[in-house]
Amino acid sequence: MRFAPAGAASGIAEHGPVPAPLSPLQFFRRAADVYGDRTALVDGGERYTYAEFAGRCLRLAAALREFGLGPGDRAAVLAPNTHRALECYTAVPLAGGVLVPLNTRLDAADYRYIVDHAGCRVLLADPSFADLAGSLRDDLGLRVVVLGGNGAAGTPRGTAAGVEDLIAGAPSGWTGRLLDAVDALDENAPISINYTSGTSGHSKGVIMTHRMTALNVLDVLVHARLSGDDVYLHTLPMFHVNGWGGVWAVTAAGARHVCLPRVDPPAVVRLIDAEGVTVAFAAPTVLVMLGGDPSTQGWRPRQRVRWYVGGAPPPAALIKRCEEELGFEIVHVYGLTETGPWLTVCEWRTAWDDRPLAERAALKARQGIGQIAAGRVRVVREDLADVARDGAEIGEIVVRGPTVTPGYYRDPEATAAATAGGWFHTGDLAVVHPDGYAQIVDRKKDLIISGGETISSVEVEGVLYQHPAVLEAAVVASPDPVWGEVPRACVVLRSGARATAGELIAFCRERLAHFKAPKAVEFVDALPKTATGKIQKYLLRARADRGGTDATA
Repeated sequence: MRFAPAGAASGIAEHGPVPAPLSPLQFFRRAADVYGDRTALVDGGERYTYAEFAGRCLRLAAALREFGLGPGDRAAVLAPNTHRALECYTAVPLAGGVLVPLNTRLDAADYRYIVDHAGCRVLLADPSFADLAGSLRDDLGLRVVVLGGNGAAGTPRGTAAGVEDLIAGAPSGWTGRLLDAVDALDENAPISINYTSGTSGHSKGVIMTHRMTALNVLDVLVHARLSGDDVYLHTLPMFHVNGWGGVWAVTAAGARHVCLPRVDPPAVVRLIDAEGVTVAFAAPTVLVMLGGDPSTQGWRPRQRVRWYVGGAPPPAALIKRCEEELGFEIVHVYGLTETGPWLTVCEWRTAWDDRPLAERAALKARQGIGQIAAGRVRVVREDLADVARDGAEIGEIVVRGPTVTPGYYRDPEATAAATAGGWFHTGDLAVVHPDGYAQIVDRKKDLIISGGETISSVEVEGVLYQHPAVLEAAVVASPDPVWGEVPRACVVLRSGARATAGELIAFCRERLAHFKAPKAVEFVDALPKTATGKIQKYLLRARADRGGTDATA
């Protein structure tokens, strides 16, 4: 078949309409236009409609332009989940700037490195970080805006104003220009640079473009089944990959944001009941916190709450416990900062509805299949050939698609290493089941090699979670003079529960090959975690290397 050349002969006009870029700002503009009378957000005693929310974002964007934030300039945001922080995620890119969200649990040296490496011009900081903001301003020549209430209370000396002063004094002539500028932006330009929480050396800045972020928002809308009737609780930090895209996806749906500065189980219970929360994103540790807190004992929400859980593989026993005891619907999603972040979803099949709860939970614990906009997600051998779909052969998850980062900011070597062979390498090892659903067995660095045998820490943790006394568990490699490495478990017991190391080791030996069972168990009050709830296994490995306190069978 031959095709006519482009132009008049093909019937296609040479000069069609100007294409509009893909950007979350398009979704914001639509929400402001069609959902103006809906409640957009709730933050303590403050409530704003979409019209009011949009007005605040536009005035803040205008004020930031007047404040010195030019097109392409980077603006760091350091704040917990408040409505003023949420407004920054729209206002900064509306002003033409690039967001640099900062983890709220870093130290001063980390902040100094990130802000300097990103070349930030402006820092928007919660009043609780006012002193740090003042120090960074003095060291790096930043302009600081404090995300506080009226007036400049809590604002470091020498800073122009607090955010409410800037919003109140914003020039009115900018609004129309800012909205019109959305149609002229470069969709391949960065909307944010998100720094990963590296476990050694400095963290890397992941470039996220308007286009990849907009496509991730569409993935969230589809796979989280968001609609205008939803009420979304911000249990996930907004700084964590822009709340997995939730800062924009909830707005795109015309749904309601409910802000939560920190995860506190009684507050979560209260807001679920008071606001009619229907959806939340979280790491598995948040579900652990909720399930183990006295405020949830005997409590079930009046409405169904959908929890989209990722950041670490959720054990099947945890999924079962949350669905059985709390009535939650648990959906497992997987991804990385570098993939937008949503990449796969354990999409439910109605054929599984009649299976026993424990079996359904085991199915839900898998990472699943690629999301609609994710492109191609594969599990491959070292030569990039696909592993067998037998649930046994282990390979690395790689991806090539429109939601993958174009690279690490000012780090071409790391970019080249992560994209060897033309695929982004996640570092996660997985198997693929006959139905095509992938399941992570471990991170490369977390695999335990004992006497030449490979042990998945995730598999051992999944068994420990089945024990009724176990609230949390993490398994790492411990040096051994005979086997090289052996599994070592760190366990947090449920409140009032008792168990011995020998009992837990025997429990695992009954359900696993004996070489996979922990050789030692340490009982701890808490596991070390990042601000997003990921267990910091490198700290546990270091403790094991130093010969931490163990109990053995």
